[in-house]
Amino acid sequence: MARTYDYDFATGTLRDVGFARGGAGARSRRQRIARLDRLATFLDSALVIPGTGIRFGADAVAGLVPGIGDLVTTALSAYIVYEAHRLGAPAHLISRMVANVALDSVITAVPVAGNVADVFFRANRRNMRLLREWLDREGLR
Repeated sequence: MARTYDYDFATGTLRDVGFARGGAGARSRRQRIARLDRLATFLDSALVIPGTGIRFGADAVAGLVPGIGDLVTTALSAYIVYEAHRLGAPAHLISRMVANVALDSVITAVPVAGNVADVFFRANRRNMRLLREWLDREGLR
């Protein structure tokens, strides 16, 4: 399992935020997971269509902007996968997460209909569920 280090700008040193079962590393890990969860919610389910209960996020809205919208949201989705890697997720989990992001990118490449399908696929929420399940199994959360 890989350890994670962050640069501390205040002291100019590297800080170990590895996988200790408590202390600063666990707190930092919880904060990172919470930040990723907020990002996934923002991308996939932050807004509701009034009267329907159908949730969608910035991913579906930004996808309406040709080219650049899908590129930006795919980059943000890839960031979630990158952070999962930094948290020490195994290769098989990263592969599933990458497949979710790739499928989401292919779906949203179809104008308008892809954005509608994107509302229901929610790759980022799926990836966060996979990450949380792995963290729970490993006792790291």
